[in-house]
Amino acid sequence: MRILYVQDTDWIRRNPIQHTHLAERLATRGHTVRAIDYEILWRTEGRDKLVSTRQEHTVSRVVEGGDVTVIRPPILKIPVLDYLSMCFTYRSEIDRQIREFRPDVVIGNDILTTYLAYRAAAKRGIPTVFYAIDIEHRLVPFRFLQSLGKAIEARNIRNADLVIAINEGLREYTVSMGADPDKTLVLRAGIDSERYDPQAVNGRMRSEYGIKPGESVLFFMGWIYTFSGLKEVALQLARTRDHGMKLLVVGDGDAYDELRGMAEADGLRDRLILTGRRPYKEIPALIAAADICLLPAYTDEQIMQDIVPIKMYEYMAMSKPVIATRLPGVVKEFGDNNGVVYVDSPDDVITKAVELAGSGEVDELGRRARRFAEQCTWDSITDRFELVLERLAREKGRAHRHRARTSKIGDTERERLPA
Repeated sequence: MRILYVQDTDWIRRNPIQHTHLAERLATRGHTVRAIDYEILWRTEGRDKLVSTRQEHTVSRVVEGGDVTVIRPPILKIPVLDYLSMCFTYRSEIDRQIREFRPDVVIGNDILTTYLAYRAAAKRGIPTVFYAIDIEHRLVPFRFLQSLGKAIEARNIRNADLVIAINEGLREYTVSMGADPDKTLVLRAGIDSERYDPQAVNGRMRSEYGIKPGESVLFFMGWIYTFSGLKEVALQLARTRDHGMKLLVVGDGDAYDELRGMAEADGLRDRLILTGRRPYKEIPALIAAADICLLPAYTDEQIMQDIVPIKMYEYMAMSKPVIATRLPGVVKEFGDNNGVVYVDSPDDVITKAVELAGSGEVDELGRRARRFAEQCTWDSITDRFELVLERLAREKGRAHRHRARTSKIGDTERERLPA
């Protein structure tokens, strides 16, 4: 198959998501995969030029040999006007890929690029998939544009030939936005059971980051949003008398600079360890350095209500218990007996961590987490995804050819009618 992904974010530098894992695994199976992405980080990192140039890269981030061709059309680097410029440059690029690459299926999960791609695909009878991993309109950085984003997102969901969600909560959300329930399915995130094997990873990261024997390490990785709860966790850590506990944070993001400033404050010096962004291949060893992993996001943050981040599965695959706030999607996905321990707010994380460390439950919780994660391998998920795409492409292609023949016959019959 020829598969075209489109997304409103950075394929190359942002943390790998479901698209990344599935696309690269499909590429290793002989499918040809291209992705059109967007340089979203220019807003926080600044611009080197007013108008960017078209870029094309061959990328393999999570699977050796899983090459994906990533295409980044030019944009005007002015807030809001960048979206306006995308209506022209991305439409042109999508039309080009539809015409030259001739994809068998188009997959999107965002707003603008997905809308443009679906319109182009419809003209050629190419099947479309909406892959829900977030509630996208809530991620629009300009609040005054979120209602428009919601309307376009709903249109994308309604117009997709198939809607896939990473958990039941997001599937229910897509149905509320107009998806046909009979055309939706849940395909959860997964793990690479060989890469994320706690028995195969050495403990060198603890000594590399100055962690001494007997010290307890709390761990978070990923994009550090302002609502991630890490600031509150760090403040509570500074106040605890348990100086044998440290917080290791891997990644960067909106709140990174604030955390970096806190790391120099009294009570946190040498206890809050910030690594910045690290290569994906290092992640299992970094998780292995932890005793307890964290997902301490605010429970009232709308963006977090129905999502289940991939990192949860990766934490659990490494036999690490997770302290998480009571996010509805997370509670629904993992329940109460699978190695996830819930707290009501980020302010409660340190108290719960101290309690777990002193109870002797950490190892048993880690074993439960591993058992749950072992059910969710990327190989089995890719198997199912591949079958779904092949069936969709086959059925939609057959229907499109039938309509084309019917239309041609109709035109012929009209030509035979007397004037």
